[in-house]
Amino acid sequence: MRSNEISYFISFCIEQYKQKHHLTGEQAMLELDKYGVLEYLEEFYEVLHTQSAQWIVEDIDNYINQRKQ
Repeated sequence: MRSNEISYFISFCIEQYKQKHHLTGEQAMLELDKYGVLEYLEEFYEVLHTQSAQWIVEDIDNYINQRKQ
């Protein structure tokens, strides 16, 4: 059950990120995979899943920007 919850959460995050940045699903997955975001979302699920969609997408953007530097 726990694994399903995390999978649904990650899917939700991908969809939110995709919509905000006007990306296709494939583009979003490539971007998130490139910077290790999917692993980050899984590792910090306990904290992240309690936040709003807007907060999560901003957090993902910050995470990616830090990885780019």
